[in-house]
Amino acid sequence: MNKKLHRLMQPNMLLYFVVMVLFAVAALVLGQYYLAIGETAVTLLLLFFYQWMGTRRRRLLSEYVQQTNEMMSRAADGEVPFPVALIQLNENELVWYNKPFANLVNLRESIFSKRIDEIFPSFALEWLASGKTESPDELRYRGRRFRVTGSLLPNKDTKNNLLMGMIYLQDMTELLQVRDEYIRSRPMVSIVLVDNYDELTNNLPDAAISNLNAQINEKVSRWSDEYNGLLRRLERNRFLLLLEAKELASMAEAKFSLLESVREITNPAGIAATVSIGIGKDGVDFREDYDFAALSIEMALSRGGDQAVIKDRYDFTFFGGRNKTTERRTKVKSRVMASSLSELIMQSGRVFIMGHKMADLDAVGAAIGLCCLCRKKGKKVNIVIDPEANAAKSLLAMVQNMPEYADCFITGQDALLEADAKSLLIVVDTNRPDQVECKPLLESIRRVVIIDHHRRAADYIEQPVLNLHEPFASSASELVTELLQYAVEVSDIHSNEAAALLAGIVLDTKNFGVRTSSRTFEAAAFLRRIGADTVEVKKLFQNDLSSTVARYKIIQSARLYRQKIAIAALDYTATRTIAAQAADELLNISGIEASFVLYPQEKQTIISARSIGDANVQVILEPLGGGGNAATAGAQVKNKSVSATLDELLKSIDNFFEA
Repeated sequence: MNKKLHRLMQPNMLLYFVVMVLFAVAALVLGQYYLAIGETAVTLLLLFFYQWMGTRRRRLLSEYVQQTNEMMSRAADGEVPFPVALIQLNENELVWYNKPFANLVNLRESIFSKRIDEIFPSFALEWLASGKTESPDELRYRGRRFRVTGSLLPNKDTKNNLLMGMIYLQDMTELLQVRDEYIRSRPMVSIVLVDNYDELTNNLPDAAISNLNAQINEKVSRWSDEYNGLLRRLERNRFLLLLEAKELASMAEAKFSLLESVREITNPAGIAATVSIGIGKDGVDFREDYDFAALSIEMALSRGGDQAVIKDRYDFTFFGGRNKTTERRTKVKSRVMASSLSELIMQSGRVFIMGHKMADLDAVGAAIGLCCLCRKKGKKVNIVIDPEANAAKSLLAMVQNMPEYADCFITGQDALLEADAKSLLIVVDTNRPDQVECKPLLESIRRVVIIDHHRRAADYIEQPVLNLHEPFASSASELVTELLQYAVEVSDIHSNEAAALLAGIVLDTKNFGVRTSSRTFEAAAFLRRIGADTVEVKKLFQNDLSSTVARYKIIQSARLYRQKIAIAALDYTATRTIAAQAADELLNISGIEASFVLYPQEKQTIISARSIGDANVQVILEPLGGGGNAATAGAQVKNKSVSATLDELLKSIDNFFEA
């Protein structure tokens, strides 16, 4: 090391001066006296400059060595009892170390042959070279765990790029083990709910109900015992489970096996039991964990049940929910909601109704149905919609000729100017704040009502004053139709309004082909009785020739994936209506159970997805930020090309079928 310091302090310039003296002597011999004098003068000046620079270099190095010696002496004298090492960062060379460091790494040989990455192969020192004082990662060495801090030694010679750093190793093994065990043993609160308990026990004798309860208790108890949980039954269909956080990874790895095992329980009618699992974790206490678990159960039920949902301090995580669920809703809720909504409208100064961006026939149809309710209550109402960017121009043209709708449709900006503290906002056909027609309007109005049939997303609209969220309904128009049956007289509903509601139902059920229940047909029959013209509804779905050609061009570009999934990835922009129609049309092809249409639009990729088979397109698109329901879903992937989005989509499809 002394030779290196000597070269740094006094570089060998003797050869250069000898050569210059020889040039001066040669000039003198050849009679070039002026040249010889000039060369001699330059040589003397350079020699003087060299001596001055050497003195300055020695002074700087002396200060540098003095500071280093002070640090080393403190470490050697016992002031720093933990391992310390001095490292030349340019080459990761170990320069000096104290006795605790030598004992730790069993280093007894010459220090000049050792590099720090030879001792700690997986430990990097970029953090120290960049000026940070602590390593972002812990150091694991021979079964011990160290916190590594350090500092750069000052280098006043700016022309010299030598970097020297001192590192300090603090053995934190026991403390980190205690911390890890604390994290692993943090309590979690779980609520296990039998989704269809009433359906399972309906019209059964007491003996059969007791038998079902015993089977359910046995399945839930066996599952909780696998994870050393404390289980208590709160109600006939609700269990409380306390367990430690370390069990969550095993639960997730087993894909919450209770979801599958409980389906083995069936009632005499052949109906299988299903459960939802809500888990709350990372709360400050048990009460907050329980609140998180309750929110998880609410989220699971709003997404159709038969799934596990984990809620921590920041987000939701979903497991299951792949199977198509059966209808579990009653007309009692519709009657209560109709009364509550009527009361809210009566208490409001004015009402705004808003759907999702690029509003379709279902969103606009549901909004028109609610206009009828507001008109009955004598309140001024406006539908917030973009007059250009929507997929319901034919329906708008039909109702705008009616006197009641002459000034009904306004833009989001106009609604912002007219809204006040007494305004009521009704959001239809979406529950996500980023998908509404005008998000600033949603944020500015305090009282919000949600009427939606899509499965709830993690980023749902929070704290609505009224929430009619039924993932078992076919459409928002179906939900509004049921409300109207309890809130207005039949004579109050115009035939065009009935046709608008029927068009919304027809759109989301694909002409009553998917996601239909007895309630769907009852709503359609009611609309038909009060004057909905099916021919007029059919006309609302007509396309011009160019749109038809564009739709079939998309179909022609589709390719099969996994033998039953059709995917059309476009390299040009299409309209959402045509893309959705193409996705619907692909399902008419024999053997196709799911379809996806991707196309670019303004620095994002739009996906329209449909399904009539086992593929739950909503679950497939959730990792891409999408939403919807099992049969109809969509996504907007920002700042990604179609090809990159396609790769993510294929990966999500594979994960869905291989999970």
